[in-house]
Amino acid sequence: MTIVFLIDQMYMHGGIERVLSIKANYFAVQENAEVHIITSEQKNKPLCYQLHPNIRLYDLHIDYHREKSYFHPKNLLKLPKHIYTLRKKLKTISPDVVIVCSHSTDTYFVPFILKRIPKVKEFHFSKAIEVPYRENPSHWKKTYFLKFADYVQSKYDRLIVLNTDEAKYYATNNVSIIPNPLTFYPEVIAKLEEKTVITAGRIAHVKGYDRLIAIWELVANEIKDWRLEIYGSGDPAYVQMLQDEINKRNLQHQVLLMGATDQIQAKLLQSSLFVMTSHNECFPLVLLEAQACGLPIIAYDCPHGPRNIINSENGCLIPPNEAQQFANAIIKQINNQEMSKKMGENARINAAKYRLDAVMKQWEHVFKSLTTNTSRL
Repeated sequence: MTIVFLIDQMYMHGGIERVLSIKANYFAVQENAEVHIITSEQKNKPLCYQLHPNIRLYDLHIDYHREKSYFHPKNLLKLPKHIYTLRKKLKTISPDVVIVCSHSTDTYFVPFILKRIPKVKEFHFSKAIEVPYRENPSHWKKTYFLKFADYVQSKYDRLIVLNTDEAKYYATNNVSIIPNPLTFYPEVIAKLEEKTVITAGRIAHVKGYDRLIAIWELVANEIKDWRLEIYGSGDPAYVQMLQDEINKRNLQHQVLLMGATDQIQAKLLQSSLFVMTSHNECFPLVLLEAQACGLPIIAYDCPHGPRNIINSENGCLIPPNEAQQFANAIIKQINNQEMSKKMGENARINAAKYRLDAVMKQWEHVFKSLTTNTSRL
């Protein structure tokens, strides 16, 4: 089977890129499988995650202006080249299935090129963010765009969402639910003896790190000898804004922006608690990784990822924006190591359900159902 994954780039550390590397590497070693990854703007930068040498990489050199909307006129002018070069490349490869991974420009035209090839679109963000626009007629431009997006999605052979909460946002009958696969399941787990709380992810507003810094100030009023480590990379101006916020609150020695890491397993094993303050999530892989390492988790109960992974036996869900309650939960975990260890044990048991083979069998089933469909034109 020949599989093509489409993504905008593979040089920035992020959940989508990490999940793609896992899936591509899995299929790359399967007998009679040929795996291609096509990017639109790799810009000759090094890969953020290691890929198996069997995987064939190709960049289209579209190079959109990432500081602008994909629908800005400057980017729309690049669209014909994108369509032409991608179509040409797919004709050369002649894949059995194409998977669109990132939510970029190709999302909106891939279903309409080379229709004989099955197309799959996977979603890594919560559709909950669209609800206000769909329900408020004053946002008419956005409403019409979402209707267009719904039409495009109906033309995919399969839509992959990460949890049952997300599936309810789709009116089409082409939806399958496949969670992210767990990347590792170490033989040893965190001892929960380090005075370190950890979080990791793309440094962006949606992750709510500014909220986390404010929460840690509340923690620091009572706990002086613990520190918070934030792993990830993002826009330099936004990273500097977070550092300024840390400095303003005099937390320089307790809250550390650690940058990106490709050693997240080791960092998790050297920590005692994982926290997440995102505004929205879908099925955050890093939560499973933390659970696999035996870490309890405290997270905002945002739409819709954390609640599908965390329960009262393995962590704590906090109502969104309840900073004091979040801080209290951190302090409680720090002061009760016995409770933390029990939650960590339960977290590891939960993570085992998402080990790689079990999840990838679901992908194989989808591919088989699409490629054996003889009714395609």
